[in-house]
Amino acid sequence: MAASSSHAADAALNQPPEFAPRDLWDSDRVLRESVAREGGEAFCAHLADYGRRAGDEIHALGFDANRDRPRLRTHDRFGQRIDRVEFHPNYHAVMRAAIESGVAGLSWSDPRPGAHVARAALIYLHHQVEAGTNCPLTMTHAAVPVLRRAPALAEWAQKAIAGAYDPEDAPIAGKCGVTVGMGMTEKQGGSDVRANLTRATPLMADGEYALFGHKWFFSAPMSDGFLVLAQAPGGLSCFLLPRWRPDGTRNAFRLMRLKDKLGDWSNASSEVEFDDAWAYRIGDEGRGVATIIEMVMLTRLDCMLGSAAEMRMALAQAIHHARHRATFGKHLVEHPLMRNVLADLALESEAALALSLRVARAVDAAPRDTGEAAFARIATAIGKYWICKRAPAFVNEAQECLGGNGYVEESILPRLYRQAPLNSIWEGSGNIQCLDVLRALAREPASAVAVLAELDAARGRDSAFDASADGLRETLADPANTSESDARLLVERLALALQAAVLLHAGSPAAEAFCRSRLGGGHGLAFGTLPADIDFGALIDRAF
Repeated sequence: MAASSSHAADAALNQPPEFAPRDLWDSDRVLRESVAREGGEAFCAHLADYGRRAGDEIHALGFDANRDRPRLRTHDRFGQRIDRVEFHPNYHAVMRAAIESGVAGLSWSDPRPGAHVARAALIYLHHQVEAGTNCPLTMTHAAVPVLRRAPALAEWAQKAIAGAYDPEDAPIAGKCGVTVGMGMTEKQGGSDVRANLTRATPLMADGEYALFGHKWFFSAPMSDGFLVLAQAPGGLSCFLLPRWRPDGTRNAFRLMRLKDKLGDWSNASSEVEFDDAWAYRIGDEGRGVATIIEMVMLTRLDCMLGSAAEMRMALAQAIHHARHRATFGKHLVEHPLMRNVLADLALESEAALALSLRVARAVDAAPRDTGEAAFARIATAIGKYWICKRAPAFVNEAQECLGGNGYVEESILPRLYRQAPLNSIWEGSGNIQCLDVLRALAREPASAVAVLAELDAARGRDSAFDASADGLRETLADPANTSESDARLLVERLALALQAAVLLHAGSPAAEAFCRSRLGGGHGLAFGTLPADIDFGALIDRAF
């Protein structure tokens, strides 16, 4: 009896099989369709390869990379200052896989049409299984156009896109590839970077400065170099600050501590002090924000993609569980209320990805199309606000689909839930995004023109959408129609209308349900409140 009882306790009854290994490209119809629609089809073989790797080896590596968090070593055993962060070996394995596959550099190393769309899909696949490494990958990618502004930094730009990962703490001259971090915010300023107090004193050589001050958030502190803002004699300016000086000596900055963060455990974030640290100016003195703005736009796009990726993985986990778990005589996915929840999550996930890759196409086309450049400028802020705002509630709803199994660390869902708030905070919180939208509408008339053109292209397909587009056209006719206190409501309306426009223009089977629920009033304040006559099964099957 004892042996029989023990055997019964060990049996995994009514439990779903392991989620991974899973081909994240082949199992994601929405991603494949979106990449082709937005111009990245030439890169599909490359994306298919990375989708297989992400859902297998990288998925497995990510658990240890997050379980064993980075450690700061300020000194070696001889008392010498080294300011080094040590990571679990799996962190480096994940970084190597990503960089060698172009997650940080494909847009620049293979600049065919569609490269930005393909690279967006790469980081979307990567973020699903290991989000912490997205921070250095994103910053390295986004730093390239800034580095290219300074001819003296050509080696930095070249090695940032080289597709080679070298974690050694060594001068750039001996490395095949580099990563780039950033340090913008300070204790007293936060998002108001013009309040920065870090000083930049010119040296004898042109473009070289000594930096004195601090950064409250110094992201990915083991990067080879960092883009930072500091007050030069001519005003706030942008600089590259390397870990090592050009003469091969260690640069003069001190890592004070690592941040003890809610999530993002595999990646290190720090506080730093500069004491006569060598840096090279990029752009003119006093033009630091203007110099860095392209990097900020690219990192904000990655925030959108990261939140969309978290939604996607949470949704896939929920559907996988619901298809295998039986309750009250049938599988969870067969219960009408659960089907409503899953279908609603599927709608949200598809819309998040669709708008993100539409913005990636605009970024891709921006150098040769002023309309797309204007759309990229404003749609990035709109999408960053809304998609990142939706992720935490979305992931929590997916956890509920698993019940207690979604709350324990053996599942990836607790990690996704801890990660979900980050993208709405990083690179400007929700209020900052909304203020940027108001600023663009007031100062850059092309922004409103681009948004309305996007909406007009989808007209005539859905009455709820047409009514929403009409209302927005009236509102955007005069920027004074929207006060600062109403900015969030306007940006939410814009985000929903743009998501609907992309789905309608694409002919997505999800478009009618999205318009009806998000624009037509057929939805409550929680997920799982779709009208009962929507085809839940079709939406669930399309999603996974």
